[in-house]
Amino acid sequence: MQDKPYHAKFRPNVVVPSKYKPEEWSPGKGRPQDHQHQPVVHNQPVAPQVTQNRTERPVQHTGHHAVNLHTDQHQHAKVVHPMPKVHMEHKHHKVDLAPTPEKTVPGNIFSALIAPIQRAVSEEGYSTPTPIQQKTIPGVLAGRDILGCAQTGTGKTAAFTLPILQYLTEHKRQLSPRTPRVLILAPTRELAAQIGESISTYGRHMHVKHTVIFGGVGQFPQVQALAQGVDILVATPGRLLDLMNQRHVRLGGIEVFVLDEADRMLDMGFIHDIRKVIAVLPSKRQSLFFSATLTKEALELARTMVHDAIHITITPEEPTVEKIKQRVMFVEKRDKDPLLVDLLRDPKIDKVLVFTRMKHLANKVVDGLKRSGIAAAAIHADKSQTDRTRALAGFKAGKVRVLVATDIAARGIDVDKITHVINYSLPNEPETYVHRIGRTARAGEEGDAISFCCAEDRDFLRDIERVIKKQIPADTSHKYHSEASRNATGAAARPAPRQQQGRRPQGHRQCQNQRSGRPHRR
Repeated sequence: MQDKPYHAKFRPNVVVPSKYKPEEWSPGKGRPQDHQHQPVVHNQPVAPQVTQNRTERPVQHTGHHAVNLHTDQHQHAKVVHPMPKVHMEHKHHKVDLAPTPEKTVPGNIFSALIAPIQRAVSEEGYSTPTPIQQKTIPGVLAGRDILGCAQTGTGKTAAFTLPILQYLTEHKRQLSPRTPRVLILAPTRELAAQIGESISTYGRHMHVKHTVIFGGVGQFPQVQALAQGVDILVATPGRLLDLMNQRHVRLGGIEVFVLDEADRMLDMGFIHDIRKVIAVLPSKRQSLFFSATLTKEALELARTMVHDAIHITITPEEPTVEKIKQRVMFVEKRDKDPLLVDLLRDPKIDKVLVFTRMKHLANKVVDGLKRSGIAAAAIHADKSQTDRTRALAGFKAGKVRVLVATDIAARGIDVDKITHVINYSLPNEPETYVHRIGRTARAGEEGDAISFCCAEDRDFLRDIERVIKKQIPADTSHKYHSEASRNATGAAARPAPRQQQGRRPQGHRQCQNQRSGRPHRR
């Protein structure tokens, strides 16, 4: 039997363009990816769905708002989605980002998944979806574009992995060499590897092939995997473009495109690489855009990707902060190392993730811990892929007690049972603080977050407390407590300006790369 065309194989529950009356439209198997706003045409009209002896249409129009009626097949209850339109320019068309209300599908959305996925989810010990999963999975299953704002640690990876696996299983195709059906783009090697692990975990009972490609390692095994054909390709931008230029991968068959951690991509200077990738993707596709923060730059990028998207926001405070015991220790800058060693003498602080702002500082902290007999390893962009993989594997296995990381490298760290997060350096972006401490207190467990604050970090702490809308309790019981750091104001409460002579500022290379279009080496 000849395979159906791509656009005829997607699922229903799409929003109908306003120029078509509901009674003239019937829900078929078309995704709303037609940027020309043409109705889905079918050979046979499909009768409206009847639920609880009531006839329901997929879409009702009232004034300037569209109301999308999604029906939960398992709960037999309808959910109304008011969708005020936010207009954005998408090439030559206007893009409507449709914010999704707090209430989405009632009941457990896992029940809408096929049996092999439910089995894998259950085997991993999950029974209740996280907020991002409850809100995202219905939209992806319905074929809608997604604009999601959620940090790592909220279950975001499963939110797009599970419905993608279901789609590929329900719409099987013969694999084509070097032509994947799904592309997932991630900023770092670690995050790409973590996504690959999630696909393996949740797809263990299905016949879905995937591969992960990134730089820092030889390309031959990656080229071989692509030549054999894969359903899902997980990639970092640099290696993807490299293999595209060598014609080892073609993106003309992409049906679903996922951009994960978009804000971090922009921070790392990948904007031009992302645009090159988007330019060669098919216009008819489903696009899922995720970012921890929706900056102006991130929204500009979203405009080139999504069409008529469901807008989902999971606030940073929502997932885990309430379950994390937070405290701050005011300390002189020179005393941070001995304070850290003193804290780690407590055996209850068993699996620790330490954050620094700079790569050289991460190395310095690890060296000091090793001299004190504490097993530690560093992970940052200047480490080779072999060293990064070894450090992360040792941390997961419990051979390394302390993992010291920078924020960019840590985006791919998804490790269970982290007992403590220690901010050796406070971040200069308040949202990053929430992202950091969310590494503990996962899967409903409790966790501890300890922050060192010297005088020059004092204003960073004030910014963080404004964002999380609470004052972090101060622990003054340690012997290195500094009232001067606690009471610092003005210029003393901010880092000193960097010297323009001598060593160049750390951000110099990033600025140069962004001006020249070259991304950081990942």
